[in-house]
Amino acid sequence: MFNHITQNWRGRPLTSHKVIVNLIANTTTGAGITVSAALGKGTYPTGTRVSDDEFATVNLHRDDFQGDWNYSVLPHKQESS
Repeated sequence: MFNHITQNWRGRPLTSHKVIVNLIANTTTGAGITVSAALGKGTYPTGTRVSDDEFATVNLHRDDFQGDWNYSVLPHKQESS
């Protein structure tokens, strides 16, 4: 969706969080997909480190084309019992 969002706000000054959220929320695709957006006003810690073991548990599906940049984060695989 990022390409559609950036096309929607192209040429518009991003002057405030409200403007950015509204531009994102008013994005649609030619296929009729819409976007919802809200500003999260929470505080989030910086500098959090993720160990290699923790990262290995993330279910990433890397695209064949530039997989370091193009990937999907999928739900955890359910272990069968």
